[in-house]
Amino acid sequence: MSPKKFALLAATATAALTAVVLVVVFGGLDPATTQAVDKFSQVFASVAALAGFLLTARRTEGTDRRWRLWMAGAMTSLTIGLVTWTWGLVFMGIGLPASTLAPIGFMMTPVFALFAVLTMARGQRPSTTPRPRGPWLRVLDGLIILGAILVLTLVTAGESVVRIWTSDLAGLLTTVLHPTLYLVVIVLVLLVARRHRVAWQLPLLFLGLAFVAQSTSGWIFTYLVANGAASIPPWADIGFMACPVFYALAPWAPTAPLREPGPDPLRTGDYLHLAVPYLPLLITGMFVGVGTATGVRLGPTEVYFGLAVVALVIVRQLITMTDNVALLEEIRQSQKQLQYQAYHDPLTGLANRALFQECLGTALRSSQPLILLFVDVDDFKTVNDRYGHAVGDEVLCAVAGRLRAAVRAEDVVARLGGDEFAVLITTGDGDPEQVGARVLAVLEAPYGIRGENRMVRASIGLVCFGAMDPDLSPDDLLSRADAAMYAAKRQGKGTLVVHGAAST
Repeated sequence: MSPKKFALLAATATAALTAVVLVVVFGGLDPATTQAVDKFSQVFASVAALAGFLLTARRTEGTDRRWRLWMAGAMTSLTIGLVTWTWGLVFMGIGLPASTLAPIGFMMTPVFALFAVLTMARGQRPSTTPRPRGPWLRVLDGLIILGAILVLTLVTAGESVVRIWTSDLAGLLTTVLHPTLYLVVIVLVLLVARRHRVAWQLPLLFLGLAFVAQSTSGWIFTYLVANGAASIPPWADIGFMACPVFYALAPWAPTAPLREPGPDPLRTGDYLHLAVPYLPLLITGMFVGVGTATGVRLGPTEVYFGLAVVALVIVRQLITMTDNVALLEEIRQSQKQLQYQAYHDPLTGLANRALFQECLGTALRSSQPLILLFVDVDDFKTVNDRYGHAVGDEVLCAVAGRLRAAVRAEDVVARLGGDEFAVLITTGDGDPEQVGARVLAVLEAPYGIRGENRMVRASIGLVCFGAMDPDLSPDDLLSRADAAMYAAKRQGKGTLVVHGAAST
C-alpha cells in the first residue's frame, strides 16, 4: 500500500477508534450496551487484522510471507479468545468468563506474535554499526526485566489472585501470564528494532503499539481482579480496544527497502535500546505508585524484591558508565591514530607531504632562518626492477632512518612520495653546505639489505631561507630545492647543489 493510502487508512482507523472509546467511556449507555459496543468493536478489528495478514501474505514471499502468517495465527487466536469472551460476557451474562476458551486464545496470541517478531529478526541482516554490549550487561538486563515482572505480578495480583485462581489455570493464564508474555514481546521488539536493519520498521511499530496497549490493559485487568472487581469498567478496556486496531493497520503499513551494507546512522531504535530493561520497571513503578496512592500496602516480599531490582539497575548503570568511559578512550585513541595516519607516511613512518608543508608554512611565518633539503634516491627504479619492490621498500626505510639520525629531533624529515624526501632544518645546526654534506655522506655509506651490502646514492638540492626572503611561499621554497636537486643529478648524481639565488 502506498504511503498516502496508508495514511488515509490510519487516519480513518484512528477516528473510528476514538469514536468507539468516547461512546464506551463517556457515552452514557447502559452497561449491557456499553459492553456490546466494546467487545464487538474488538472482534471486528481482530477479524479485519486477520484478513489483512492473510491477504498480504498471499502477495508476498520468503520472510515477508512467514512473519505475516505467524501474525495470522496470532489474530486467529485473538479472534477466538474475543469471540468466546464476548459470548460469555454479553450473551451469558458472566462478569469474568475465564472458564471459556478465551484464556487459551489470549495466551496463544503473544506466543504467535513472538515467533513473528523472531522471523523478522532472522530475515534481516544485522546492523553493521558497532554497539558494544557485554554478556554481563545482557544478564543484568534479563534479571531486571524478570525482577520487574515479578514485582509487578506481586503488586497487581498479590495474594488475592493466588487465592482466587489457585485451582483455576484459565484464570491464572488470563490475569498473570497473558500480560507478562506481552512484556516479553515488547522487549523483543525493541531489541529487533535496534540490532537489525528491519525492512518492516513501520509494521513493527504498529505491532509494538498493539503489544503495549494489550499489556497495559492486561495489567489493569489483573489489578482490578486482585482487588475483588466483579466486572471491568469501560475505561480499563481502552488498551484492549486499541490493540486490534493497531494489529489491523500493521499488515498494510508500507515497508522500506534495505540499504546497502555499511555503517548505519543512528536511528530511533539505537536510542530505544536504552529503555529495554527499564520499560517493565517503568510499568511496575506506575502500578506501585497508583496502588500506594489508592491505599494499597506493600508487603515485605514486594519491598525486598523491589529494592533488589533497584540495586540491579544501579549496578547496570555503573557498568554502562564504565563501558562509556572505555568507549570514549577507544574513540580518542582511534582519532589519534587517524590523525597520525593522515600526516605520516605508512611505509617509513616519516611525516608526509601534508604535514611537511604545514611545518614549512609555520616556519616561514615565524621568519626564522631555515635550511631545506630536497633528497632524491638515484636510480631507484633500477633497484626495484633488479631486486624487487620488497627490497626497494627496505631501501626507502633505510634512507628514512639515516635521514632521521642525521638531523636533530626538532628538525622535520618527510617522505614526499616515491623516492623523494625532504628535510627542514632550523638555524643553529652549522653552515648550510656543511649540513648538506653531512647528510650526503650519511646516505652514501653502504646499506645492509637482506645480508648484502648495497650502494645507494642520492642527489640533494639545498635552499636557505633568511630575513632577505620575506615573500617566499612554501611552494616557492620547495620549487627552488627541487630545481637544485635536478641540478645535482645533471652534475653526475650523488652530489649536493645549493640554490645560489636563495642563499643568505
